[in-house]
Amino acid sequence: MVKDCALVSISTGEKAYTLMELSEKIKQVEAACIYHHFCTRHIRPSFDHPEFHNDFAAWVHQELRDKILAERLNFIVPQDFADMESVREALLTRIQERIFEDEHLGWIKAGHPFYFVKSQLVIFDTGLRLEWPNEIADVLENLSPGSIFYHFIDARRRHPEGLDDFRDWIRKFPPEFHPLADLIAKVDPFFLSLYEMRDFLIRHIRSFCSRMQARRKVYGERSKAS
Repeated sequence: MVKDCALVSISTGEKAYTLMELSEKIKQVEAACIYHHFCTRHIRPSFDHPEFHNDFAAWVHQELRDKILAERLNFIVPQDFADMESVREALLTRIQERIFEDEHLGWIKAGHPFYFVKSQLVIFDTGLRLEWPNEIADVLENLSPGSIFYHFIDARRRHPEGLDDFRDWIRKFPPEFHPLADLIAKVDPFFLSLYEMRDFLIRHIRSFCSRMQARRKVYGERSKAS
């Protein structure tokens, strides 16, 4: 079952002008807020620097002009952590380390505050169905950005092992399909746009399926010959 989703952003009413304020607010906000600022930039309008992959890094770079901390925050990748609480701790650690290095940075006031927002996904069925893994590439061509986000990014939050929905599904098939799951695992969703992710997957999945079909043809001809 292929699903799509839409993002509903909800203001928390919390904001921060300095690193010290940011640190204190990060301790208090819901985990859903941390998730929003790290994981939903793919499916919401963003006018920040594209080289930054989360809102905290982009704000520090743009408003506080601290390139060192911005780069450190940019290297926090949610998929490397067990949950959003672990991401929160990593975020706090890097901010506090930077303030320890230069206490003055903790009190520099930004021209525009960091607004804390949380989000909720509205999920619905697309009506599309898959029977076999080799159908994934054809379906991907018609998927909306919301579907790609739901199945390849948000799925990692939902799955106990951090898998996307397609890898989890492929594991239920014979071992000959398992290398396809390994191929999909190479996609880093936090350093590619949704369209780049889709194009990479379509190209490599079709290549894999072509090689599989060629091998089957060779095995079939050998079986007939014997």
